[in-house]
Amino acid sequence: MNLKTNSLILLLFIASYSIGQEKLSASQAVFMALENNYQVLISEKQHEINEKNNTWSEAGLFPTVTLTVGQNNAIQDNTNNPFTFTPGIILNQSIAPTLSANWNIFSGFQVRMSKQRLEQLEMQSGNNVVAVIETTIQDVLKTYYQAQLQYERMKLFENIMSLSRRRNQYYELKEKYSSSNSLEALQFRNQYLTDSTNYIMQEISYINSIRNLKIMMNDTTEFNRNIELTDKLDVAIGIVDFEAAKDDMLSNNQNLKNQYLALELQKTTTSFQKSFLYPTLSFQIGASPSWSTVREIKDDLFEAKVTNLSYYGNFTLRYNIFNNWKDKRAVEVSKIQEEISSLNIESMKLTLTNSLQNMIELYQVRSQLTRISEENLVYAEKAFELAEKRFELGSLNSIDLASFQQSYQNTMIQHYENLYNKLDTYLEIYKMTGKISLEYSK
Repeated sequence: MNLKTNSLILLLFIASYSIGQEKLSASQAVFMALENNYQVLISEKQHEINEKNNTWSEAGLFPTVTLTVGQNNAIQDNTNNPFTFTPGIILNQSIAPTLSANWNIFSGFQVRMSKQRLEQLEMQSGNNVVAVIETTIQDVLKTYYQAQLQYERMKLFENIMSLSRRRNQYYELKEKYSSSNSLEALQFRNQYLTDSTNYIMQEISYINSIRNLKIMMNDTTEFNRNIELTDKLDVAIGIVDFEAAKDDMLSNNQNLKNQYLALELQKTTTSFQKSFLYPTLSFQIGASPSWSTVREIKDDLFEAKVTNLSYYGNFTLRYNIFNNWKDKRAVEVSKIQEEISSLNIESMKLTLTNSLQNMIELYQVRSQLTRISEENLVYAEKAFELAEKRFELGSLNSIDLASFQQSYQNTMIQHYENLYNKLDTYLEIYKMTGKISLEYSK
């Protein structure tokens, strides 16, 4: 396959990207991921379970009612028993239903503590849903802009390849009609092949990044590499103030919220353990009718039917006088667990504050690098344009032109990397301050 055929194939390959493109914004990618993400769906189902459990009946406020029915059959052989009043083989059959109710009138505030714990567990599962959503949003946005980075790199390599192709075609014609085999013609042919290889490899990276994005979105539709990402890397991001970000983090950070809730749960556990120090009062009520039939199997003339009805209503007061101080120790251990939870909160506050400060400083550095690379790109682009003009005038050789081209290419790639790194750091800050879920919940 000759060089002209290669050029034609590459042109057709490039043209295919402008046909049937599907536009996709970052917000659309996030919402599709949230709708289809299995971890989000699982966490929502867990929250639904805790919602259903958060009732007074689950906490034990209402009495329990039980119905049992017993059907009993007994055969008594008295044929060899001379001292019985019922000689022969006696069949005794009975049916005895029992309806009973048990109500804990007072159990040391256990019912109230159980209900409070169920409410806290529901809140905790809700926070877990938000935490999963935040992680999903961040991962999707990173994958989206990573794909955009690969796309920008691909377009850069495409432009560089187009320049190399035009130069190569020009020197092919020049070589054909001048019957000369110049060093520059060989160099530009080699450069074109190198740029074509770079473009094809970068195209593969872009396709893989789009595939990764579709996986993050759990998009099961047929793979389409002609997706157009509408949100660019140069997202308008303002200056991040540390104090304001710190206040937002202390108020909205999901990990910190979960720690506060863990402390409240532990306090509820302490109150629940204290309830075992109180006496308990319960009330039982029930009724049990029974119907029995007694008859002699071999003599149908002997048969008796018995009906009985019993009912009861009882109060039970129970107080644990001594059990080796087990309940007291449980309360003391629970209080120590409260102290541990408080220490975990303070530790997390310190860790998050230091991490936030480091992230903001890194964001400021990367913002500065982005501004520098943007300015550097302007000079590199101008230098490359001047180098091309001088080369056309013959005052610059091909080796120096290749050097200017490489410098422009490296500067452009570095600028794209700086844009992505700046955005990546901002997303970390965005998540730490809890704004990422607040923004997409709107």
